[in-house]
Amino acid sequence: MPINEPAKGKKKSQIEEYVEYYGGAGVQHIALNTSDIIGAIRNLRARGQQFLSIPDTYYDQLRQRLKSSGVKIKEDMAVLQELKILIDYDENGYLLQIFSKNMQDRPTLFIEVIQRHNHNGFGAGNFKALFEAIEAEQEKRGNL
Repeated sequence: MPINEPAKGKKKSQIEEYVEYYGGAGVQHIALNTSDIIGAIRNLRARGQQFLSIPDTYYDQLRQRLKSSGVKIKEDMAVLQELKILIDYDENGYLLQIFSKNMQDRPTLFIEVIQRHNHNGFGAGNFKALFEAIEAEQEKRGNL
């Protein structure tokens, strides 16, 4: 279970914002495992769930890295890009993951949907894209 704490800096971190709005420590996100992330995300979107937006440059760069990796993604990359599903991989396999926008009227709880293909990591390769997407939402709220 990852545990985060806010760090003071030039800007308000997303952890600092969470603690401020939540009023203290708490659960920031819940991860849900699925065997069909594409179907799950299409169903959640159809029911009104919103997800963080990932720039197309993420997928352009990912395609370049995958060419030399030896990892074969079974899912259609165009569909993963359309749905804004993140991909992380190592020598053993890959995972697909996506993060919702905040589920309440304040930036506290969000969900992660994840599908694993022989990969036990937590999407470390996606941290930069995830934090940039979270910060974009934070900026929209005027808290960055």
